[in-house]
Amino acid sequence: MAPLLQTVPILVAAFGGGGTMPEAAPSPQEAPASGSPVFSLSGDHRTRYERLSNQFRAGLDGDARALMLRTRVSAELAAGHFMLRAELQDSRSYLADSVAAVTTSMVNPLELLQAHIEIPLGDRSGRGNRSVLRAGRITMDIGSRRLVSRNRFRNTSDGFTGIEWRWTGAGESRVRAFYTSPVERRVSGNILDNSPRFDKEWSGVRFWGVHFSRPDLRRGGRGEVYYYGLDEADAPGLATADRHLHTIGVRLHRPAAPAGFDYEIESAFQFGRSRASRSATVDLTHVAHLQHIGAGYTFAVPGTPRLQLQFDHASGDRDPADGRNNRFSSLYGSRSFEHGPSGIHGAFARANVTTPGIRLTLAPRSGVNLMGAARGYWLASAADEWTTTGIGNTGGASVRHVGTLWEFIGGWELEAARLRLEAGLVRLGAGELMKNAGKRNATYTFAQTTLSF
Repeated sequence: MAPLLQTVPILVAAFGGGGTMPEAAPSPQEAPASGSPVFSLSGDHRTRYERLSNQFRAGLDGDARALMLRTRVSAELAAGHFMLRAELQDSRSYLADSVAAVTTSMVNPLELLQAHIEIPLGDRSGRGNRSVLRAGRITMDIGSRRLVSRNRFRNTSDGFTGIEWRWTGAGESRVRAFYTSPVERRVSGNILDNSPRFDKEWSGVRFWGVHFSRPDLRRGGRGEVYYYGLDEADAPGLATADRHLHTIGVRLHRPAAPAGFDYEIESAFQFGRSRASRSATVDLTHVAHLQHIGAGYTFAVPGTPRLQLQFDHASGDRDPADGRNNRFSSLYGSRSFEHGPSGIHGAFARANVTTPGIRLTLAPRSGVNLMGAARGYWLASAADEWTTTGIGNTGGASVRHVGTLWEFIGGWELEAARLRLEAGLVRLGAGELMKNAGKRNATYTFAQTTLSF
């Protein structure tokens, strides 16, 4: 184990499930305009044990387990009119075997996640506006985080190398614009050996966009509109789906508040061209969409319980022989906060799914959070597969019901000790599609501790 990890206590709880509780993500800050340079150092270490009974992916059977370790150390130097930031992330997996289906979304040893300069541009108009420019390797959380995010439950995070500009108006309207090359996570040799290898940006892969938000719509509502572009092409050592996508979307929402209703509506449309897979050689016309509707109510009683109804639809490919690809691509978004834990679970993504659900959150005491949720999952298109597993209809069948996902997650924040404990249980009840593929009910449990320093 790397010396960095040996300096951090490893705290493992008993069997539990995958957590989807929020964690803080760093955001750009304005450097002091004058005075001596200010240096700060912070970080966290997370240990998570995961277990999955009855692996549901095609070609894999049996039970899986993994011990996931993630250490992050962030250093900042604020000097005059700029700030330098660097963040090291070390993500490793132990005890796993091939049944766990470990990928670089779980393992990325000793990697520089961020290394950039931030330059506050101040108010050049005299109207109370302010902006920040970032250049270098960065992470990003944008809007609902469904399409661009700094992953939280996942053991690794997506990084991007390029520039980002953030503007905030006097009325708190905001604009974010960026032009980047996504960073490919890499390991050396067998991924289960946790051997480091430098991550890499490829000149043939570019990701850019602009996001505008306003906080002052009627009746406490907030609005967002956005555009994201993605270009990728194969290169020696890199296989891609050759996606050339344009994604436009709008989001309207009102945050939760005691004794009040909240809502969220997000609609995204995607067009361009892509290929059916990384190994395919035929370009297809890409036309796809994502729809999300949610409504909730927070009760003004002890524990402030919030009950929420949700519905999501992400299109799937309607006909593999029509020259079109209708499967939605969720780009660089997170899914754990809505569709169950990732890790060795990761049952569902925002592609070829139709899923209604209900969720209840509760804070019975300070620092304690509880969540229970249930969602049914159907294929949006019976001609396409359950994308995270490779399972689809065979023999002319047109079954859509995948299964029902039950989640129970709990977290406890020990603020004085800078320690957070989480555990959870996730049950995937097999639907007709799973049963036809010879898959049974699957149970995922996890327990994790996060120590901040």
